[in-house]
Amino acid sequence: MNRYPRNMIGYGPDAPDAAWPNGAKIAVQFVLNYEEGGENCVLHGDATSEAFLSDIAGAAPWEGKRHWNMESMYEYGARAGFWRLHRLFTGADIPLTIYGVATALARSPTQVQAMKDADWEIASHGLKWVEHKDMAEADERAAIAEAVRLHTEVVGTPPRGWYTGRCSENTVRLVAEQGGFDYISDTYDDDLPYWLEVGERDQLIIPYTLEANDMRYATAPGYIEGEQFFTYLRDAFDVLYAEGQDGAAKMMSIGLHCRLIGRPGKIAGLMRFIDYIKGFDGVWTPTRAQIAEHWASKHPHTRRERASEMSLERFVEKFGGVFEHSAWIAERAHELELGPAHDTAAGVHNALARMFRSATQDERLSVLTAHPDLAGKLAAANRLTAESTHEQASAGLDSLTDDERARFTELNEAYVSKHGFPFIIAVRDHDKAGIMAAFERRISNATEVEFDEACRQVERIAQVRLEDIV
Repeated sequence: MNRYPRNMIGYGPDAPDAAWPNGAKIAVQFVLNYEEGGENCVLHGDATSEAFLSDIAGAAPWEGKRHWNMESMYEYGARAGFWRLHRLFTGADIPLTIYGVATALARSPTQVQAMKDADWEIASHGLKWVEHKDMAEADERAAIAEAVRLHTEVVGTPPRGWYTGRCSENTVRLVAEQGGFDYISDTYDDDLPYWLEVGERDQLIIPYTLEANDMRYATAPGYIEGEQFFTYLRDAFDVLYAEGQDGAAKMMSIGLHCRLIGRPGKIAGLMRFIDYIKGFDGVWTPTRAQIAEHWASKHPHTRRERASEMSLERFVEKFGGVFEHSAWIAERAHELELGPAHDTAAGVHNALARMFRSATQDERLSVLTAHPDLAGKLAAANRLTAESTHEQASAGLDSLTDDERARFTELNEAYVSKHGFPFIIAVRDHDKAGIMAAFERRISNATEVEFDEACRQVERIAQVRLEDIV
């Protein structure tokens, strides 16, 4: 099957209200990435020095050499930045989620103990702070397993959450297959957690952020002073908080790094933001593990049949009658590049309508002539499809007076005689009087005008039917 794996619809226009504890309007979640000692370094067996996320402008990897300045900037994060952030968040009574690189944690036992004493969540940030994009699948799988093993050995408990950051296209699947994770965060695609079906596992995804993130101090375009960071965080908070007041509570993720935000001039903006949100009621500042617990309890996953995953036979069985007696439309639609965006009524309708619109004139005419007359002989003989029977009844066409029936019969015969196909209208959009008025108005149109209008009405009928089915 020709299938598109990316999910471009998500929750769509009907995102659930998060229903955060105690009626909170927003969940503001702080992540501190602990990578110091896990970065690329020849001391760690790597081929080059680190070149990512530091205050060295235009840094490049040094082949086979230690980069003393780069190493010392990472060391600042462990030696000074971490403790400045530790004082800030323990003083504010806000728990952190640590994204801990396993080898970095192993080289920082004092910091690990401070994280545990503060009752912070220590999630996994992979084995090493290196790129996964070029790893063979078997190598990445092994690295994930070793990260979990080492993390458990160093911390004392296995990680409940995972975030690689420098991930591959396989990372999320491989981590889910590893199992044991309450959530994975290697996505940036939503303001709410969501479920991802990976084989037999229902894996919770809690999206992360690269924009409300201090990494912008080290990338361009980015922040150059604390006030800019504060302004961005404040504006994001204000928008999400207002949405929460309207019954659509969301999550705000904030990403931090010891060697970046831990610098005095940068942390000032973060301090202002923490003071700012303390002035609002209904602000929840959980760890990501707490978000995962809440979501699993309040928004458990239920698997459902998805159009993009159906066999041809099942797809035609379910949608073959949407266009009256024209299963060939569903057969052709199944061959399209379908994906998660087509697992909705609108998505299936778009696929079916594309095949109807791209059909030949004669093929579309066959769809029109497959429709029954309104309140005609087939209806009187109870020979309509179930869909047509229901639709005509919804507009009262099953309970006409003798005069009304005679008038419909007269109009049906005149319309077909003139245009060569039945009068078609989406009856559920009208009442009996409105249908009669449209009939009498449209019968005098030119046939080419009526053909186009009938095709539009056929698509509308299909849309209504799909909203009942999907």
